[in-house]
Amino acid sequence: MEYEIVIGMEIHVELGTKSKIFCSCPTEFGAEENTHTCPVCLGMPGVLPVLNEKVVEYATRAGLALNCEIAHYSKMDRKNYFYPDLPKAYQTSQFDLPICTGGVIEIEVDGIKKDIGITRIHIEEDAGKLLHESAEGTLVDVNRCGVPLVEIVSEPDLRSAEEAKTFAEKVRNILEYTGVSDCKMQEGSMRFDVNISMREKGETVLGTRTEMKNLNSFRALVRAVHYESKRQIVELKKGHVIIQETRKWDDTKGASSSLRSKEEAHDYRYFPEPDLVPIIIEEDYIAKIKAALPELPEAKKHRYIKEYKLPEYDAGVLTATGVLAAFFEEAVGLYNEPKQISNWLMVEIPPLLKEKELAMENISITPIQLVELLKLVKNNTISGTSGKEVLKEMFNTGKNPEDIVKKQGLAQMSDTVELEAIIEKIVTANPKSVEDIGSGNEKAYGFLTGQVMKATKGQANPTVANEIIRAVVKKHLG
Repeated sequence: MEYEIVIGMEIHVELGTKSKIFCSCPTEFGAEENTHTCPVCLGMPGVLPVLNEKVVEYATRAGLALNCEIAHYSKMDRKNYFYPDLPKAYQTSQFDLPICTGGVIEIEVDGIKKDIGITRIHIEEDAGKLLHESAEGTLVDVNRCGVPLVEIVSEPDLRSAEEAKTFAEKVRNILEYTGVSDCKMQEGSMRFDVNISMREKGETVLGTRTEMKNLNSFRALVRAVHYESKRQIVELKKGHVIIQETRKWDDTKGASSSLRSKEEAHDYRYFPEPDLVPIIIEEDYIAKIKAALPELPEAKKHRYIKEYKLPEYDAGVLTATGVLAAFFEEAVGLYNEPKQISNWLMVEIPPLLKEKELAMENISITPIQLVELLKLVKNNTISGTSGKEVLKEMFNTGKNPEDIVKKQGLAQMSDTVELEAIIEKIVTANPKSVEDIGSGNEKAYGFLTGQVMKATKGQANPTVANEIIRAVVKKHLG
């Protein structure tokens, strides 16, 4: 019996507002525990929340970028449940009237394009964070309580781990471009809940689903989907019934475990938030935000292919993040060699970032500096190999390429008089190579070139050196 995997995703994204959703506490990441709090986000008796207008703007912007319909009327609701990291014992969220509905984005996996539906986007507040490492037992940091979120809920249209990853990456890229979130998964700004069920191929009825909570990397997402789909298939083949439940993913072990039975909507006892008025959004407000949307990744990718004549792969990589695209465009504006710039950004810089565990926004090299380096390589001031060494030094120190070349003596020797004297000595000292060339063995030129590069410590301009070698050999052959 063959099974088909059915996946729906819930993507939680912290909005990049400076203050929380219902109070003026800052949303800064990494502050000392329990310092960004007040009676409102701590849920003290008698406090009254006030909705942050910027949250509505960012949610609207996200919805438009993901091709959703924006509700003219929506409201906030109370979602009742008890967790120790949520002081109020309920979460202020949206239930039946979310701010955005009915979106769609196109993904492409293995050359096949597919539309993935977005059921809804709603706004809500984040919970705190439990800290289990203390010798004193489990502690709670409530700085994150009240940080504004959007939850993006997909249709169950995904059919593989790769599709889920591609969908999540595309959502991340779009939201980063719009500026609604920094989407830094290492800081918890973006987290995935993935709902997985299995059914026989050809079946239309959905199977019983399980939910994997709080996946915080694309790698974890892929591994969790693979693991859970295999686990469910094994259970089904044994004749067991899949239990609808929430499961916890352990990325270290590469396995999941049961956390609790999966709640349904009625278990949360939703009801309208009595302390907040409905959200009314006028059409001109929506139009204003739509007009201000930046060029999004897909449109930018097609423009790069058309305007810069880049391969589709290059254009896809360069537009994956807004930071990388901005760096590329600034560099091209200074130096109209898009393919050369693309190659260095895609091939040479990523290993340096990975080694230092840095993101592109933290790079010490500026577009002007990269352009200066590429010009040195193109005009043969330095070789391509030396250029890579200079790039590494630029990355580590932030110094300008010309200063590095000068200090380290990396400039290529292009002085024909000086090179001819060196090559004359090498050719005279290797009569056998000259004899081999005279007999038609062209490979002997390679040996002589190697000797020249050795004598000049790799600084001889290869093009100039090869021309002189051939002229000197020809002279020796008479």
